[in-house]
Amino acid sequence: MAAAAHRPALEHRPATDSWPPVELHRSARRRRSGQASLTDGRVVVRVPAGLSEAEESAMVDSLVGKVLRRRAVADVGGDAALQRRADRLADTHLDGVRATSVRWSPRMQQRYGSCSPATGDIRISDRLAVHPGFVVDYVLVHELAHLHVSGHSEAFHRLVDRFPWTERARGYLAGYEAGLVATARPVPDERA
Repeated sequence: MAAAAHRPALEHRPATDSWPPVELHRSARRRRSGQASLTDGRVVVRVPAGLSEAEESAMVDSLVGKVLRRRAVADVGGDAALQRRADRLADTHLDGVRATSVRWSPRMQQRYGSCSPATGDIRISDRLAVHPGFVVDYVLVHELAHLHVSGHSEAFHRLVDRFPWTERARGYLAGYEAGLVATARPVPDERA
């Protein structure tokens, strides 16, 4: 790890179009982990003082993202609202199939949703909480369809296609993913 340049113990970062103001505390007592919380409209972040700029930036981005996703999930009603939404979609598009549980998941970073047909559990990535409702509905229908058909066969896709916004949601997600790739930050080479 490169030696961290001297930075102040407390830094205030203004709000941006996508983030609230951030109050950054660098602690000499912290060694590895960080912590963040939403307080009075700002995100208070605590990180180890000895991190390189790149490490600190990555940790702050991750912690602020988690706080904002938790807030977004709360804003849409949490797990209970998601379960009701899944039940309504199942009644409308999938012959009333029911999941045992439907919950938001903060751990899902690569996929939008998962279904365990054996247990009937469905998990939806909390990253989706800020996206349009038709996108969340599409992912729910996709996962609920796995309770009828476990793979991604033609029969499975016929079930998912009962949801009238399927193609629009797929296009939205493809565009969103392309935007993520296009705006990805290059990893700085600290050897230079």
